[in-house]
Order: sequence, then C-alpha cells, then structure tokens
Amino acid sequence: MHLVTGAGGFIGGHLVKYLLNQGDFVRAIDIKPINNWYQRFDKAENCTLDLTKSEQCNEVMKDIKYVWNLAADMGGMGYIEKNKAACMLSVLINTNLLMTAKQLGIQRYFFSSSACVYAQEHQLNLEIIPLKESDAYPAMPEDGYGWEKLFSERMCRHFWEDYGLETRVARFHNVYGPFGTYDGGREKAPAAICRKIARAKIAGKHEIEVWGDGQQKRSFMWIDDCVRGILEVMGGDYRGPVNLGSAETVSINELIDIVEDIAGVKVKRNYNLKAPQGVRARTSDNTLFRELYGWEPDTQLKIGIEKTYRWVYDELAKKS
Repeated sequence: MHLVTGAGGFIGGHLVKYLLNQGDFVRAIDIKPINNWYQRFDKAENCTLDLTKSEQCNEVMKDIKYVWNLAADMGGMGYIEKNKAACMLSVLINTNLLMTAKQLGIQRYFFSSSACVYAQEHQLNLEIIPLKESDAYPAMPEDGYGWEKLFSERMCRHFWEDYGLETRVARFHNVYGPFGTYDGGREKAPAAICRKIARAKIAGKHEIEVWGDGQQKRSFMWIDDCVRGILEVMGGDYRGPVNLGSAETVSINELIDIVEDIAGVKVKRNYNLKAPQGVRARTSDNTLFRELYGWEPDTQLKIGIEKTYRWVYDELAKKS
C-alpha cells in the first residue's frame, strides 16, 4: 500500500508507473487537477488534494504502509529565485505528512530533498568539486527552496530519533526525461534547452536565448536512474541524506552542443547575463551512494537527452 505525493508531476508520475507495474496498490496525490497531470494511470487511486492542509493528509494515509513524498512547490532557477516564500511553504506538506505518519504508524517514509541544500561557498567557481553529503554544513543553502529542503531533512531525522519513524532521504541532482515540465517557467535546463532548440528547428529561426554565459556546470540524472535510486534508498538501511545524481558533468554550452547534434541544427546563442543562473558549478559525489547500494546513476547524458528531445519535439509539433 503506497502513497505517492506529487504524483501528477514529473518524478512522481514515473514512480507511480513503476510501482503499478510491480502489481502494488498506489494512492496517487497531487494538488493539480487530474487532467493536468503529466502521467495518470487508471490502476492507481488518483486524488486531487492540498496536503498543506493537515485534515487532507489524514484522509489519504489510512491503510498506507509506505509514503513517498515528492510533493513541493518548485521549478528551475527562473522559478525558485522569484518565489522563495512559496517554495518554503512546502514545509507544511512534509510537516503534515510526518505528523500523520507518526500517528498512523506508517512503516517507512521517503522524502525527496535536493542538491540545493548545499552551502553556496562550495559552488562559486567553475572548478568541479563533487559535493559530498557533509558539505551541507555549515548551512548556507539556496535561499528559499534550499532552506525548506534542509529543514525538512532535519525533521525526518528527528522523527526517527524521537518517534522511531523510519525515514529515508535522497538529495536529487537535476533530474531530466520525458513527461515533465518543459515550458512555462518551472522547467529545468535540459528540458528548456530541448524546447528552445526544437522550437528553433520547427520555426526555421535558428537562434536561442541562453541564461548566463553558458559556462555554468551541472550534472544531469536520467529519470529511470532516479526512480531506481529512490527504490534503493527507500529499501535500504541508511537513514541519513544521500546524494542521488549523475557524476557526468557538462557545461550549459556543452549541453547545447549535445542537443544541436541530436536535432541536426546549429543555433546562434544569445547570452542573457541578467537571467537567473544559479551556482557556477555543481555535481554529485556518489561515494556514499556506491558504498551503500553498489551502484550509481550511469545513463550517459547523450542517450537520455536524445529521448527527452524527441519527446519535447513531438509535444511541440502537436501544437504547431
């Protein structure tokens, strides 16, 4: 008996699909109307609810053994830099779910954290220094969104220490793939670049806007690797936060190169230095993850980006 929150979103939808394919019962929750979910499955019990309201948590957690909390008000840098208060209010979701899980004796609880918890001082220049779990302290995370994630991690820790609730936490590093946001302001870099180049190709106007100077460096994790990693973390014995990300690091310019090759076009790059850019460099240190689970996300970026681009292109072509 599984409860997946944020089920109408990108990662949540893929997780629901996997659990259903295993023959499990899934109660899928999202604040969005069901018609607006990226993926929805008739085999799941699909509900539209606002989990910032505690009474709605009480309704949906009866008879549940496993809670997978993927719900949050979030997006790419263009969103989280301008909506800090809204992002921090996601703490209400985790608070309500943890309190109800404690009351009902939930067997295990997963919280989706983020690489945005890491102290900014480790990410200020272009030198690639993979972030290890201990680098979150002394704390100075991304303002708003990062602080909410770090605080919610601590709540999970203390609910285990004080109440014996089995909690698990993974820090996601830039997940990408099909069936997610690619337009509207909440999309992240891979989806945004795929959309911009696909539109340029469809329109025959081969130029795009690039936020920043294109030298920012990131690692990007394929969605199937993310789902596998979530399952590893939830099923494991380790209770502390653990990185879940790819160690393959590229600059934004290199990401554009990859998408250009897939699309078969070359675009003029108009750099917008005033646009939100985030930190200069961020990648995942997977040492702890490998030690715990004997594996790490390993899908090559070119393989996952090709699948993502094809999906985004087809979605845009339907609308053109």
